[in-house]
Amino acid sequence: MRFAKPLERGRLVRRYKRFLADIVTDDGEELCIHCPNTGSMLNCMGEGARVWFQRSSDPRRKLPGTWELVETPQGRLACVNTARANPLVEEALLSGVIAELAGFTALKREVAYGVENSRVDFRLDYAGAAAFVEVKSVTLGFADSTQAAFPDAVTLRGARHLRELAALARAGVRAVQLYCVNLSDIEAVRPATEIDPLYAAALHEALAAGVEVLAYAAELSPEEIRLSRPLPVVC
Repeated sequence: MRFAKPLERGRLVRRYKRFLADIVTDDGEELCIHCPNTGSMLNCMGEGARVWFQRSSDPRRKLPGTWELVETPQGRLACVNTARANPLVEEALLSGVIAELAGFTALKREVAYGVENSRVDFRLDYAGAAAFVEVKSVTLGFADSTQAAFPDAVTLRGARHLRELAALARAGVRAVQLYCVNLSDIEAVRPATEIDPLYAAALHEALAAGVEVLAYAAELSPEEIRLSRPLPVVC
């Protein structure tokens, strides 16, 4: 997935009110831009961090740009725009990059399912069967490890999705949790038990129920992001 416009660089001043970030561009321009991330962004918003943003020319927008990438304290690139995860996965599905899910005949987005009023990110139809795929964007990394972790904050919604997938798997329906690792130089993914033990427990229960748990690494640059290779999930 190539960015529609070249990304511009700057430095982070602060992120606040969840959706706002003050930056100073490399040209010295002070801007308030959109932060498209509802999470804690742990490891992704250090003061003075190098950031990349996409400027908008739409006169209807209140903010002049959208924050896309950041350099973490470990020198990794992370995509903080969580809206990128599903299009990245869809692109990888359609191009056959995710080998475990190849061979589907139809792809549907945001399909209602389950008993807790959920919507799954993708339903893939195969001959005589379907697979339900939930996507999570992973950006939490650590200085002393090449393992990334999810989540970066307590996520009741994430645990609910795992319960829904587990119920499908117990009923004989193929259910998949897919971690889109939007963080460079990562070799494995694990649940962030130290941040959300209930989510970690729900992941273990989902695995025991038969949910497939996959992770794919993204290659990131200011020009393009794409999923490229599978990663092990360490539980």
